[in-house]
Amino acid sequence: MRAYRFTHAITCQPPQTAVNGLRAVDTGAPDLAVMRAHHADYVAALKSTGATVVELPALEAFPDSLFVEDTALCLPQGAVVMRPGAPSRLGEAAEMAPHLRALYSDVRQIEGVENFIEAGDILTTETEILVGRSARTNAGGVAELARIVADWGHNLREVFTPPGVLHFKTDCSLLDGETILATERLDASGCFKGYRVIHTAPGEEASANAIRFNDLVLFPAGFPRTRDKLIAAGFDLREIGNSECAKLDGGMSCLSLRFTPS
Repeated sequence: MRAYRFTHAITCQPPQTAVNGLRAVDTGAPDLAVMRAHHADYVAALKSTGATVVELPALEAFPDSLFVEDTALCLPQGAVVMRPGAPSRLGEAAEMAPHLRALYSDVRQIEGVENFIEAGDILTTETEILVGRSARTNAGGVAELARIVADWGHNLREVFTPPGVLHFKTDCSLLDGETILATERLDASGCFKGYRVIHTAPGEEASANAIRFNDLVLFPAGFPRTRDKLIAAGFDLREIGNSECAKLDGGMSCLSLRFTPS
């Protein structure tokens, strides 16, 4: 279980401008007060495991800046600053870089001007790094990241995000060294061959984005059948409200960077 003993996490307060954040389908503006209450519960859950949580102030110039995960890939050996596929989010990665340099001795970045990649498309397991091509991550970004992580001894495998799904991790999450929570539509691609896969319950596909953080699985509230599956499988769940972030295509993994710095 070594991959889940994180010492640090980075979060960012939701800005007032979050109501203008990107979304695939407009289901209404998020309620900022509710969003901030959910975010506080999320941070408290991370802290309850004993980790140090760096809480960055809101970045009003960047409506999507609370979704810090997309800005960087954090590995034990170093961090890689991403080049987001959404042009309005490029500045978020630049804002995150100095905070990573304060904690890591080796911070690199995606530099190709035609390359783009967001860490919401990256699932790191104990044996490999899975990167899903999507509208936010292209072949050039995947190839450049593969070269970087090879220096640190990591194997990267390119997979594909289903059409209409924003990020690879919208439809999956890692629960332990061998177990992945995934939607049936993503698992049907065969990308998780060799892993134990738990499917989200029908109609609860939005619950696929959870995170394992130390001894806890942070799980979006409101998906009782999938929740019960995971409890029956022996996982310790902490349900966190996600109704407002979901309006901006955000989930549990999006809200933090989780790592043990080198």
